[in-house]
Amino acid sequence: MTHLPLGPLMIDIAGTELTDLDRERLCHPLVGGIILFSRNYADPEQLSALTAAIHALRTPALLIAVDHEGGRVQRFRDGFTRLPAMATLGKMWDENIEEALAAARQVGYVLAAELRARGVDYSFTPVLDLDYGPSRVIGDRAFHRQPAVVVALAAALGEGLHLAGMGSCGKHFPGHGYVIPDSHVELPVDDRALEAMQEDILPYRQLPLDGVMAAHVIYNCVDCNTAVFSNKWISYLRNDIKFNGVVFTDDLSMAGAGVVGGMLNRVETAYKAGCDMLLVCNAPDVVGDVLENWKPVIDPLRGQRVEALIPKVSAKDWEVLQFDRTYIAAQQTIAKLMA
Repeated sequence: MTHLPLGPLMIDIAGTELTDLDRERLCHPLVGGIILFSRNYADPEQLSALTAAIHALRTPALLIAVDHEGGRVQRFRDGFTRLPAMATLGKMWDENIEEALAAARQVGYVLAAELRARGVDYSFTPVLDLDYGPSRVIGDRAFHRQPAVVVALAAALGEGLHLAGMGSCGKHFPGHGYVIPDSHVELPVDDRALEAMQEDILPYRQLPLDGVMAAHVIYNCVDCNTAVFSNKWISYLRNDIKFNGVVFTDDLSMAGAGVVGGMLNRVETAYKAGCDMLLVCNAPDVVGDVLENWKPVIDPLRGQRVEALIPKVSAKDWEVLQFDRTYIAAQQTIAKLMA
């Protein structure tokens, strides 16, 4: 087992078990986390074996994360509870507020408890973007159009996450719901004034978030760079909003990240802008180049922030979880939502 502080890169792997190259890269000093995808999942038992192998590589253990929101963004399906899209909770709110809040807590608990029972530390959830309607990428991933409703439901979901020992991650700062293009394939530009964006920013002001993921969107009112690469936006998050948790980039392989050039420029610019953890996904050749050629001056405080996301409370194992009353009741609620 290697003893290394957590570095600023979060990378991925190709398969369902570690190769020698994976182990070598995951033990590199620049790496501090790994993000898993559907291709890394066969069944719950395989996932447990994979996460155990990853955690055994280093001390402190690498942060194992996943995009597991519910709805169309749920990486592990067979063997896991199918979770509703967050818009389902928003519609429920419009009919019965208390039932919606209770359901949001239960969704958060099931989401986190199942992942943690299989060794996954962290999910990039909840989505805090407002549902303006025409976005090609947000849609039913958003809770609601009204920021106060987003705050209430996201807070309840966060309570469920924390009950299972998992932190929260608000995304996509400062708001991806208004622009129409999908930043995976295009570079969106939001031309609104900063004052007009305050509705989008409100959830970040009011929620006790453990992490925030910045957006690959240009907001001309503040900077000509995307939020991920903008020292002005990260400074706004730290100094105006007073956020003290981990700032993640969205995936730096996305088309919206191409505004600053190749991957070396992307990781360098994002780190200089103030992001703590930089996601480089679905680009194994580029990862090798970054690990070999990027020579940053590492800020140890950023690694400490990331380390704080590693769960401190032991997770219930899968078999014990199946008899957990809170879990059973939450599953029953979710089954009704999905019916």
